[in-house]
Amino acid sequence: MKRGRLPLTALRSFEAAGRLGSFTAASQELFVSQAAISRQVRELETILGKPLFERGHRRVTLTPAGRRLLESLTTAFDRMALSLDEIAGEPQRRTLVISSEPGFAASWLGPNLRRFNAAYPDIELTVDSDQRLIDFRHSQAEIAIRHSVDRDAWPRTKARKLTDVMLIAVAAPGLLAAGPPIRTAIDILLHPILHEENRDNWQNWLAAAGVDATVPAGPVYTDSALVLQGALRGDGIALVDRLHAAEALRNGALLRLFDHALPFGTFWIVARDFDHLTDQARAFIGWLDAMMVREDANQPNAAVLP
Repeated sequence: MKRGRLPLTALRSFEAAGRLGSFTAASQELFVSQAAISRQVRELETILGKPLFERGHRRVTLTPAGRRLLESLTTAFDRMALSLDEIAGEPQRRTLVISSEPGFAASWLGPNLRRFNAAYPDIELTVDSDQRLIDFRHSQAEIAIRHSVDRDAWPRTKARKLTDVMLIAVAAPGLLAAGPPIRTAIDILLHPILHEENRDNWQNWLAAAGVDATVPAGPVYTDSALVLQGALRGDGIALVDRLHAAEALRNGALLRLFDHALPFGTFWIVARDFDHLTDQARAFIGWLDAMMVREDANQPNAAVLP
């Protein structure tokens, strides 16, 4: 089809509906009526002579032709948006918005931001603490820090590894002094246990440590930072990421009970396109990488209990 005859409005409506999986959501994004979205998509289907959606009672699903067209359109619109951003430019703008997992933001990023501010005093950083997936096209955040098992968890984005998550057993010194002694891993079950999301992590950690026992019930938190805070208060023994607990281990607020660590996915740096980041985003990623090297070098070599 010749460029002069491209149905740009219809293509824009289709791309939004296909990406969002909803005519209603597309109408809200483009500030037009749902009927207008439907009409534009119908016109595009007429031009192509093929259906692009399979229409159900309350949902629409892309056909193979629709999926093929959506992939090329989304890429093209993304590239156009990036080019416009680069041309418009804001050379005086030195602000950076990042989106971070709440646990990472509260337990590690927040306590270390003073170091970033000291190294880059001209960058104004805003941290949006959110565990939901974000759409970089509509979010102010330029990069995100997310937890997942693999890098392909976020469609139409790029991801690069920041650091592996390794869960270790920790407890406050006061809790250990007041309770039964812990000589082997099974002795942990004599103390209150703190859980994140469910009891699976503790069950897996104990199994890997050679303990065949059912983990007792205990407080269940939906956020790793709340688990860490509970451990610091002495509420119970917790499994926390070694990175999140690093400062507390160094200053003695927490003690690591055994050398064993349970792999639990990876923290990723996620961006729309790493080749088109602002200077301040590149600076922040470089600082993160350097801090991860520092954290690995400063990790305690061994647990206080065998």
